Amino acid sequence: MSQQQPSQLVWLFFRSSGRLSRAAYFLGGLLVAIVQAFPLYRFTLVPEGTPESETWAMVFFLAFVASLWSNIALAIKRLHDLGRPGMMALVLFVPVISIIAFLALCLFPGDPGPNRYGARTNAPG
Repeated sequence: MSQQQPSQLVWLFFRSSGRLSRAAYFLGGLLVAIVQAFPLYRFTLVPEGTPESETWAMVFFLAFVASLWSNIALAIKRLHDLGRPGMMALVLFVPVISIIAFLALCLFPGDPGPNRYGARTNAPG
């Protein structure tokens, strides 16, 4: 594995600069949801109050915190691709509107050429 791949994954999930395509946003969001759902699933399989349940609860909490920031970072980069400011990502925390915002980010095409947030899609700005 080259040094380039880990830094690209860190950029994709934890940095807010640059632009992101519809497909990358959707697939990144799907991976984040799976990472968050797996510990929750494992937690539901173990008896309540056991050390194993406490471990899976902690793993879920850590995955939730990491996935929260990852979802924000993905949305900011997707908004940048649309030529919009990243602060609009806060809409993802408003119930009902968040579903509409997610669908809009998945469906609307980004700017075809360079914009103020980056020269090209799927790259840091």
